[in-house]
Amino acid sequence: MNLLESILDSKGGGNAISQIARQVGLPEGLAQQAVGALAPALSRGLQRNAAKPGGLESLLGALQKGNHQRYVDEPETLARESSVEDGNAILGHVLGSKDVSRNVAANAANETGIDASILKKMLPMVGAVAMGSLSKQTGGQLGALGGGDALGALSGFLDTDKDGSATDELLDLAKKLF
Repeated sequence: MNLLESILDSKGGGNAISQIARQVGLPEGLAQQAVGALAPALSRGLQRNAAKPGGLESLLGALQKGNHQRYVDEPETLARESSVEDGNAILGHVLGSKDVSRNVAANAANETGIDASILKKMLPMVGAVAMGSLSKQTGGQLGALGGGDALGALSGFLDTDKDGSATDELLDLAKKLF
């Protein structure tokens, strides 16, 4: 299951999409399409972070300590300013800068026809739900897993080309780093 599937299939994930749709004034179907256009960039950002020295440990720590599951379990929390701030912090770690976030929104706007300003408003909420979905899907397993096993637990979420493995994505990233 990749990150988008995790967001959409996670118990409560559909409710999170509904909440995001209400927050930005989109029909739910368009919000789902927007999430579909935004999720691959978040997945690539997570891959980049996991491939950096200490990146996987940092991601696992954030998943264990961040209480991100609340965004899936209680999607109404996405309406809070503190949730948007948390989502922006997540985007800062995952995407690296506001310029990258703007580019992600612009690319998704080109792909979907949804106004980029709406997508920019959605992006922090989608980031929060993505971390919530990751946390929920890997919850309980992380504490007992070693690094290699943890990577295995997360690999489906990081698999952007849907070939069943994130190894090729991580190897491509490692090649770029060295």
